[in-house]
Amino acid sequence: MSDAKQFDVVVIGAGPGGYIAAIRAAQLGFKVACIDEWANAKGGPAPGGTCTNVGCIPSKALLQSSEHYEHAGHAFAEHGIDFAGLSLNLPQMLKRKETVVKQNNDGILFLFKKNKITFFHGRGAFTGAAEGGYQISVTGANADTLSAKHVVIATGSNARELPGAPFDEKLILSNSGALTISSVPSTLGVIGAGVIGLEMGSVWRRLGAKVTVLEGLPTFLGAVDEQIAKEAHKLFTKQGLEINLGVKISKVTAGENSVTVDYANAAGEAQSAVFDKLIISIGRVPNTIGLGADAVGLKLDERGFIAVDDDCKTNLPNVWAVGDVVRGPMLAHKAEEEGVAVAERIAGQHGHTNFNTIPWVIYTSPEIAWVGQNEQQLKAAGVAYKAGTFPFMANGRARALGDTSGMVKFLADATTDEILGVHIVGPMASELISEAVVAMEFRASAEDIARICHAHPSLSEATKEAALAVDKRSLNF
Repeated sequence: MSDAKQFDVVVIGAGPGGYIAAIRAAQLGFKVACIDEWANAKGGPAPGGTCTNVGCIPSKALLQSSEHYEHAGHAFAEHGIDFAGLSLNLPQMLKRKETVVKQNNDGILFLFKKNKITFFHGRGAFTGAAEGGYQISVTGANADTLSAKHVVIATGSNARELPGAPFDEKLILSNSGALTISSVPSTLGVIGAGVIGLEMGSVWRRLGAKVTVLEGLPTFLGAVDEQIAKEAHKLFTKQGLEINLGVKISKVTAGENSVTVDYANAAGEAQSAVFDKLIISIGRVPNTIGLGADAVGLKLDERGFIAVDDDCKTNLPNVWAVGDVVRGPMLAHKAEEEGVAVAERIAGQHGHTNFNTIPWVIYTSPEIAWVGQNEQQLKAAGVAYKAGTFPFMANGRARALGDTSGMVKFLADATTDEILGVHIVGPMASELISEAVVAMEFRASAEDIARICHAHPSLSEATKEAALAVDKRSLNF
């Protein structure tokens, strides 16, 4: 035990929650180590977790590339740009994606070095108590034994398998396999119409696949404001995504070169579909396997998440957990905010994460983004509210871009006018939502946004106009 390398803070996991927690702790003067086992194709370290390696970053790279391809094939002619002999170079597209991923991996390693964080490439696990803290083993490339007063667990999550249909990443794909398909499938099935399913389905539809989405819930995007979800459903269907709701999967059978899915449709009728590839995106499960929770008595909740309080404290003194492995939305930016907050709490400060103002984004085309409560939630809670909407078809910049689909929607308290939620489907929704997040953090009213000068022409004018529409005084619609 005396041979263990001693640190003030050891972070297990270098995804968005982990590496950010490590950096903030180092900034606050602690001696910090971070352990992560993710490896690249050559076996070298690849910090960044699911987000950087097989999630947010590579999916956005492919979404961007596939959108360029679709625009070149269908939209550029309207702009007076003609292509002859347009072709898809999928290996180059995948190579670019891997380059983007590596740039992010290398960026995190640079940040560790810059902040004097000791990085261990391997799997971290509790082995027991140590003097004044905990002992942690590292197995893998940088095998070692560490001790720390504080431990931050940021081990993330894994894709949930459909019973009877284990991932082989060749025919039955998780988010990881969906990012590495080597040739465009003629037919692609997607089980689950959530964020990952819609984004990956969108990528391969744009590149030429016939995509069928099978969703078990009777409503489309149930967490999204109903009006926004209906608009998105209409737009996605028009693009060519076949979306089936209320489906019950009975059997998935992998053949030699195809996958057969037997299911009942919303009417209870038996159906069977054969796909070249099948993506399963039915949620994610916390990653605690091999963490050594039993060695120290770390408590997990009934769903397998690490049990924490509002401050991300576990049942063990000086052991914290953040990100996908704890309660709350499985979002990279939520994990980052928790990582910062925990590092500051370790330093005796008052770190804070406001779940009510965490933005959500689906990077389809058009994008969907929202923050705060939706109309269904306000109705269920009996909150009196006012709503205002503004369509992008009435926005000058959207017309110039050639992308006028969707709208911005504001929900405000009927008495105080405080903004309760903002919902967007349309171009650059992921960027536009930030104004709403800032406004809600400062408890702004719809009138506040309506009175702020927005640049013209800009997409952000649609935000101002939707705020004006709350009081039924939109100027351009």
